[in-house]
Amino acid sequence: MERKPLKLSHRSKILLDLVLIFLFTAVLIKPLFKAKYLDKWGSIESTFISDARFLTAHWPHPQWQPLWYGGTRFDYIYPPALRYGTAAIAKATGFWPVTAYHFYTAFFYCVGIAGVYLLIRVGARSRFAAWLGAAAAALMSPSFLFLTPLRHDAWKRLPVRLGVLVKYGEGPHMTALALIPIALAFTWLALEARRPAALALAGVFGALAVSNNFYGATALAVFYPVMVWSFWITRQERRILAPALAIPAIAYGLTAFWLVPSYFKVTAENMKYVAEHGTTWSIWVAVAVAVAFALATDRLARGQKERTWAIFTAGCAVFFSLNVLGNYYFHFLIAGVPSRLAPELDLVYILLAVAVLRWLWNLPGLLPRAAAAAVVVTAFATTAGYVGSAWRHFPLYPNYQDRVEYQVPAWLWKNMPDARTLPNGSVRFWFNAWRDLPQLGGGSDQGVLNGEVEQAQWEILFGPKPEPAILWMQCLATDAAYVSDKNSEEMFKDYLFPHKFDGALPVIYDDHRGNVIYQVPRRWAVRARVVETARLNAQQRPRFNDDVEYLRAYADVIEKGPDSPVTLTRDGTDAMRVRARLSPGQSIVVQENYDPAWRAWSGGKPLAVRRDAMGFMALDAPAGVEEIALAFATPLENQVGRVLSAIAILVVMALIALGVRREWRA
Repeated sequence: MERKPLKLSHRSKILLDLVLIFLFTAVLIKPLFKAKYLDKWGSIESTFISDARFLTAHWPHPQWQPLWYGGTRFDYIYPPALRYGTAAIAKATGFWPVTAYHFYTAFFYCVGIAGVYLLIRVGARSRFAAWLGAAAAALMSPSFLFLTPLRHDAWKRLPVRLGVLVKYGEGPHMTALALIPIALAFTWLALEARRPAALALAGVFGALAVSNNFYGATALAVFYPVMVWSFWITRQERRILAPALAIPAIAYGLTAFWLVPSYFKVTAENMKYVAEHGTTWSIWVAVAVAVAFALATDRLARGQKERTWAIFTAGCAVFFSLNVLGNYYFHFLIAGVPSRLAPELDLVYILLAVAVLRWLWNLPGLLPRAAAAAVVVTAFATTAGYVGSAWRHFPLYPNYQDRVEYQVPAWLWKNMPDARTLPNGSVRFWFNAWRDLPQLGGGSDQGVLNGEVEQAQWEILFGPKPEPAILWMQCLATDAAYVSDKNSEEMFKDYLFPHKFDGALPVIYDDHRGNVIYQVPRRWAVRARVVETARLNAQQRPRFNDDVEYLRAYADVIEKGPDSPVTLTRDGTDAMRVRARLSPGQSIVVQENYDPAWRAWSGGKPLAVRRDAMGFMALDAPAGVEEIALAFATPLENQVGRVLSAIAILVVMALIALGVRREWRA
C-alpha cells in the first residue's frame, strides 16, 4: 500500500522552521559556543564575565557587591538575566565563566534570528516572507547604507548585531534584542484575539528582554506602543485596551523583585557618566513626528485591518530612524546613546523591506516581481564575504595569562589581595574576571552609589598634578594605583599624564613594558578608622576635582586621627564585624559606601549608620564599644517587589493554563 505523505500542522511547520533557522544560525557562529578568551581585550564583555564569576563564587544571591565603586547593591549593577544565566551555566556544566558567557550569548543570538521569523510569520502571515526576514537578519545590515562608520568597521560586512556582540561585548543588549521579536509576536497574537496564553507569554518575554539589558528595554518601549497603535487605528476595537495594559503590567510584575524605585533613580543618575544630556528641541521634534504619524495613519489606515502590519513596520522605521539616524546626522538626542540602537535599526529596516517586497510581489504583472527578485538577489549577494569567512570572526586567544590584563591582577592577588586598587583601561575591565579584588572603579559605571568615586577617577586619570590624585586615593581608602603608558599593551591608556606619580609615590611593581603599580601611603591597610566625631562632622564634600583644601582636611581626619587601630572582618558579601576601642567623642568610619539598607549593632543594641562627607559609613557608637556587627538588610522595596513578582508568576501560570484548557476544548 502506498504511504500518504506526512502533513504537518500549521504550528508544527512553524516549530520546524524555528528549529532549522536556529541551527542555520548556530552553524554560522559555531566557534562562539565553546570559545574561551577571544582577542577582544578592550571589549566590555569582560565586565559581564567578571560579574558572573563573582555571582558564581557567591551564589545564590549576594545583596552587596563590595569590590566595585567602594561597594554597591549587587542588584544595581546590571539586570539579572545574563548574570544569572551565565553563572547557572557555569555551575551546571563546569564551564569557565568566560565560556558560559559566550555560550549564553551565542544561544540567544540564534534564538533572536528565529524570533525574527516568528514575528514576521505571525504579523505578515507569510512563510516565505518570514524565512526571507530571518535570513536577512542573520546575514546583513541595512544600516550600512546610512551609517558609514559601521560599514567601515564591519570586516567582510559582518552584521552589526553580531559585530557588537563579538567585538564590543554587547551580550546583554543582543540577548534582549533576540527576545524582543518573540515578545512582539505574542503581543500581536494577544491583541489580535482573546488568547490568554499569548497574553502571558508576551509579558514573560517582555520581562526577559528588560531583565537582560536596558537598551533592549528602551527599544521595546518604542516597538510596543507602535504595535498597539497599529492595532487600534486599523481595528478600532475597545477590547484591545485590556491586553495592551495587561502585558506591560505582567512584565513589570515579573521584574518587580529587582526593578525597584531606587534602581530607576540610581540608573538615571549614572546616565551622566556614560551618556550626554538630551536636548529640549529633540523632545519637541519627537512629539511632532509622533503627532504626524498618528494623523497620517488615521487618514490612511483607520478601520483597515489588512494594513496593521504595514503600519507597524512603517512606524518602527520612522521612530528608530529619527532616533539613530537623527542623532548621527543632526545630533538628535533624547536620552542614552542612540547609536547603540543600530542593531534595532537593522531589524526594523528588514521588517519594512520584507513588507515592501511582499507588496511588490503581489502586484499584477511581471515587472514588480522581477524588481522584487532583483532586490533580493542583489542584497544577499553582498553577504557572500561574511558567509565565506563566518568562523574567522571569532579569533581565540589561548595564552591569556601572558596578557597584562591577567598579570596585574595576578600580582596584586599574590602580594596585596585585600588592597583596594585603582586600575584603568582594559585592566580595569578584566580586574575581577578571575578573582575577588577590590577596586575603586569597576564594571561599566552602572550602579554607582557614590559620586565621589567618579569625581576622584576623573582627577586621578586626567589631572596633571599628583597631589590631588594622591589625596583622593587616601580619602577613598585606595592602596595602589596601576598606571599604563604608551609602551603598555593595555588597550586604552586612560592616564593623560602617566608619569605624574614618578618620585611622588613608591613603585611596587614595574614590568618594564609600560605597566607600573604605585603604592599609596595609608596609616593602616584596613578600610576602617577611629576618628574624632567633631572633626569628621566638620568635613565637606570636595567642591571641585582638585579641591586640595577639602581633600587634605578629610585625609587628615582619616589618616592622622586617634592612635586606635581597627580590625574589620567580612562575613561573606553582606556582613562585616568591626573591632575597635572608642573613647568619648570618637566615631568609626567604615570606608565602604553608605546605603540606607546597612544596619549596625553593638551588644545587641542598634546603632545609627550615616553618610560622611566622602560617602562612606560613619558609626556613632558609645565609648568603650569593642565590637560592632554590620549587615545589609533586604530593602523593603525589594520585599514588596518579591510579593508582586510572585503574584505575577501566579497570573502567568493561570493564563497559560486557561489558554491550554481552551485549546483542548477546541
